[in-house]
Amino acid sequence: MSGRPRLALLVASFEDAATRRNFRRELDADLAEFAVRDGQLPPEFDFDGVVITGSKASAYWDEEWIDATTEWVREAHERGLPILGVCFGHQLLAAALGGRVEAMDGFEIGYRGVERTADTPLFEGLDREFTTFTTHGDTVAELPPGAEAIAENDYGNHGFRVGHAFGVQFHPEYDRDTAESVTRGKEFLGEERIQRVLEGITEESYAAACETKQLFDNFTDYARAVREGELAAAD
Repeated sequence: MSGRPRLALLVASFEDAATRRNFRRELDADLAEFAVRDGQLPPEFDFDGVVITGSKASAYWDEEWIDATTEWVREAHERGLPILGVCFGHQLLAAALGGRVEAMDGFEIGYRGVERTADTPLFEGLDREFTTFTTHGDTVAELPPGAEAIAENDYGNHGFRVGHAFGVQFHPEYDRDTAESVTRGKEFLGEERIQRVLEGITEESYAAACETKQLFDNFTDYARAVREGELAAAD
């Protein structure tokens, strides 16, 4: 397949510079970037796919920008656009398609293990069990109707698919600097836990987690295949 896909990047983060840097580095695509927290949304749906970033926000907050983004994502899915949601993006995608997001009893953070629970084009080339960076206090408690769980660990769901839409709870786009700065910002976890997480952000852990970056190439390949009519939603 040839030709870089054109993707809408919906930037929902509170640290836009790091988020944009990470996704620009990992996505081999022509990106049209929209700061959805500032009310920016694509005026149309003329894209090969959509990527929704993480955020400090919760998908269930009663905020105008979240409602507007949810509605836009729902219509993008109905139009058959491939969609990839990461962390908050995963949760917003689930909510947009009829799932349920809620706060967890605890908080997951650090390089941790996740297990694939289904074969999916998004995870092509990944091990059945892989290491990745996680940081979240919300979870997809109920998948959207017709969705298939594709990844999980002891904190709950870490991925789902419904049609051309994929969500992952973990952060395959993070570099070490982002992992460290995000961890230091979680002051509510207490100094002792923050230090334990920082001690686990090693070159070895980061190298292991780089395996999950493959899913970005998998997604852009998938978006090209859909664009060129090579894939049905069930493939």
